[in-house]
Amino acid sequence: MSEAVQEREQAPGFRYKKPIIAMFVAAAVGLALLVVLHDNPMADPDTERLKKICACVLLALSVFVFTAFYDRWMILPAELWGSRRLIARLALNDFRKRYAGSYMGVVWALMQPVVTVVMYWFVFDRIMHARQEMAAGTLEVPYVLFLTAGLVPWFYFQEALMNGTTALLEYNYLVKKVLFKISILPLIKIIAATFIHVFFICVCLVVACAYGYYPSLYTLQIFYYGFCEFFLVLAISYTTCAVVVFFRDLTQIISILLQIGTWATPILWNIAGIDDNFKWIIKLNPVTYIVEGYRLAVYGNEWFWQHFYSSTYFWIVSVSLFLFGSLIFKRSKVHFADVL
Repeated sequence: MSEAVQEREQAPGFRYKKPIIAMFVAAAVGLALLVVLHDNPMADPDTERLKKICACVLLALSVFVFTAFYDRWMILPAELWGSRRLIARLALNDFRKRYAGSYMGVVWALMQPVVTVVMYWFVFDRIMHARQEMAAGTLEVPYVLFLTAGLVPWFYFQEALMNGTTALLEYNYLVKKVLFKISILPLIKIIAATFIHVFFICVCLVVACAYGYYPSLYTLQIFYYGFCEFFLVLAISYTTCAVVVFFRDLTQIISILLQIGTWATPILWNIAGIDDNFKWIIKLNPVTYIVEGYRLAVYGNEWFWQHFYSSTYFWIVSVSLFLFGSLIFKRSKVHFADVL
């Protein structure tokens, strides 16, 4: 048995396979019971029944996939866990290298998002006086706070996704090294983008305090929603970084989709003003869950588990994307060195 295989099997995911599977099944059963017992008296009974059926079917399917393909999809987490110290070191180096040789250094990374927030606020809230129209007459907080809380996670999503997508292209010299675990490269780029994101979270909280919305226990949810976004971007990046090696035009396609996403996601406008017949379409976008979650954490007074179906849907989609991305990455990585 090779050292790589031995190291992989020593990872917690492989050593504790049966307990992990048992905990996952128990969690799925508990979640299914919560779904069945969950009651919203304000909702339509037929719609609630359909939601419960769909949720239970998806949970049953996730248990089957998790147990049947456990050894396959656990390979990637095991590699990441085994390289955790190297990942931390390389992520910090990547962040420093990005602004090396620049007089203003990291200030340039902070400048563009700040200018964008100010521009949107000035145009929509001052020049066009469109605050009420943009919010569909239902916004109860200052528009600049509403806008900042939505743009902070969106900027992170944009930067982290683009960086994760081009990770193999940027570090092509490491991809060609036989012993280097290239699966850590997308994670390195996403962690490097997280440093700037933490700064903007602090800026957002300062803006909230300036308008009288001080941190509370609900603010702690920002750690949860931050992890949700981190996991979602990582899940998508393993697919995109593998595909872009063979199809370089993907970066341009993603850029266009992100431009569309700026308006298709409730960042500049309030989802509460959308007709209920179309609101579910907007909520199919998992980034909507994150953007609305950041707003709840910054100035809201609701916990994430109060949005039960949205949370369940988000994690089913995110985990499915991660499993799919892991499979695509694993199948493709033997050809990366030849193409690059």
